[in-house]
Amino acid sequence: MLRVRLLVFNAALGVLDYRVPEGVQVELGAIVIAPLGPRQILGIAWEPERLEAQDVPESKLRPILEVLPVPPLKAELRRLIEWTADYYCAPLSAVARMALGSMAALRGGGTTTEYRLTGVEPKRLTPQRAAAMDALHGEQASIRELAELASVSEGVLRGMVGAGLLEAITVDLDKPYPPANPQHNAPTLSEDQRKAADRFVDAVKANQFTPFLLDGVTGSGKTETYFEAVAAAIEDGKQVLVLLPEIALTENFLRRFEERFGVAPIQWHSSLKASERRRAWRAIVKGAANGGAQVIVGARSALFLPYAHLGLIIVDEAHEVSFKQDEGVRYNARDVAVIRARYEKAPIILASATPALESMQLAEAGIYTKIELPARFGGAQLPDIQILDLRKDVPDKGRWIAKPLVAQMQARLERGEQSLLFLNRRGYAPLTLCRNCGHRFQCSHCTAWLVEHRFSQRLACHHCGHEEPVPDACPECSAKDCLVACGPGVERIADEVAEIFPEARVALITSDTMNSPEAIAEFVAKAENKAIDVIVGTQLVTKGYHFPDLTLVGVIDADLGLEGGDLRAAERTYQQVAQVAGRAGRGEKPGEVLIQTRHPEAPVIAALAAGDRDAFYDAETEARRDAGAPPFGRWAAIIVSSEDMAEARDAARAIGGTAPDLPDMLVLGPAPAPLSLLRGRHRFRLLINARRSAQLQKIVRAWLGPLDFPKGVRVHVDVDPYSFV
Repeated sequence: MLRVRLLVFNAALGVLDYRVPEGVQVELGAIVIAPLGPRQILGIAWEPERLEAQDVPESKLRPILEVLPVPPLKAELRRLIEWTADYYCAPLSAVARMALGSMAALRGGGTTTEYRLTGVEPKRLTPQRAAAMDALHGEQASIRELAELASVSEGVLRGMVGAGLLEAITVDLDKPYPPANPQHNAPTLSEDQRKAADRFVDAVKANQFTPFLLDGVTGSGKTETYFEAVAAAIEDGKQVLVLLPEIALTENFLRRFEERFGVAPIQWHSSLKASERRRAWRAIVKGAANGGAQVIVGARSALFLPYAHLGLIIVDEAHEVSFKQDEGVRYNARDVAVIRARYEKAPIILASATPALESMQLAEAGIYTKIELPARFGGAQLPDIQILDLRKDVPDKGRWIAKPLVAQMQARLERGEQSLLFLNRRGYAPLTLCRNCGHRFQCSHCTAWLVEHRFSQRLACHHCGHEEPVPDACPECSAKDCLVACGPGVERIADEVAEIFPEARVALITSDTMNSPEAIAEFVAKAENKAIDVIVGTQLVTKGYHFPDLTLVGVIDADLGLEGGDLRAAERTYQQVAQVAGRAGRGEKPGEVLIQTRHPEAPVIAALAAGDRDAFYDAETEARRDAGAPPFGRWAAIIVSSEDMAEARDAARAIGGTAPDLPDMLVLGPAPAPLSLLRGRHRFRLLINARRSAQLQKIVRAWLGPLDFPKGVRVHVDVDPYSFV
């Protein structure tokens, strides 16, 4: 009689042993169905010696029910799952679940049915059907997905099927993707690009773990350079994973990839339809050598997919904080990608114009191989950067753009060139108050002000998503026409531009307006065709875009990122401003950047003005060293939350009261988190500062393991935190 140890997707149970029926083969990594009481559960066959389980006699073991018809998870992926769970103090089952990105795909391929509008225009429509027809133009998906898109019930759509307004389409879930051609439209590289590309190609062919830090200024052609490594991997029948920090960057990347390789890569992100995820997952496990997926472009969740033969990983914009997940398994995809490359014995390229300080330190230590592209491609010059001191160049009353920046924008309009204004704050105004009684509009679920959005005429919380209409009168004193918008958001800046330059064509680029690949593609086409004069945007416009006629960048408030006590504030501000500055002058025309600030003496602002990145990194490195902060020390946060404030406070105190007293670890707190109420849960935080020598994860597990908490209390551990709210 054989037994198998399963990692099951139930955090309370974790690991269970089962019997293998006679004649059934269960490989390590196989995905199986097993009984649990009256239910059926999913499990992954794991090495018994690596996971502890209850010692149950074989006579009492229940048999597994089915081995699912998909390839088993490779040993390399199982080791990655173990490492991630151990390092980030996360449940092993929660990490393993990320490898099974499409539960439907586990049952096999075949076909599924989707629906789309037939084009029939009936004479009369109910309001719900009319709304659905407006919302679903050009869409094809399952009934459930279409109902979500149209904000109507599934019953409404099924009625539309019966009325001939929607038609059924059969979708082949195993339809092959067209293969990429590594020889298609091969570029002419500069000497620096060619040297870098040759290093990458050699590493791909060597089948060895080699971590590269590709440090190239904006416009230096980093993408074209690592595309040569992608071509080499395709020729060798290997798979390539390209991680992007945000879905919004995907559209631009897809177009550049298709221009180079003749077809688009396979995508993996949260906006995919169920059928697209199912087809992509099955192509990924099939492997490039067997006609499956060659190149996968995705957000951080793509990192844990079960690739058949992963031969190269690229992390683009590797400095981006978006790679750190702040919910569920709180991992940093950039760092886990390096570990995956090590297990897969594959090279990894971390590409950035403003690398993270941790990456720079690893390069200096010789752990990463640093490849530099110090000049823009084709002889284009880096933009000239000037500082506007808002204490001297005071904008007109009620305005936020200083006169020198207005004058430069006017000059660009006259020359037919484009300008970009950057402010990393969505909405119209970050705070709305009553001028009569002083009432401030705050989220009922979070410790945060409601942000006014004039385009949607709503007050919104950017933390929990709560929205409410802008009232006609103050809810506190009932006065009318008394609400005042305080401070600027990008919508307010766009209004100001339209007021100053009524003839200018203005585009507002935020996650609110660029909420689909089609919207992003439309924006890019307009900008490239010079149908836009002024772009006003948040961080979505700071990277990835190449507009040759964009010659002026204005940073509305460079000090914004320095507020709030973020321990990485200076580094983030430098990266963000440097990235947006890099949008200027990427063509033949020279670029100029004007940075508005009230603190021109701040080291980060001075470094930006001088174009002296090395001086900034040196100063930031010494400050981190003195503070024992990463990469010279370790941070971890323990976040305690409950819907009952007293319950959360008592649990946090219990954790703080049992904190270990160790010479290489300091525990701060507990204290209310900066966002002490988030999504209706009261939050307390403890912050751990430890030396590199401390066995941080082992200490935290031993510390928290014996403690019991009420059912309503949640305790999360965030290793290497990036968010301190």
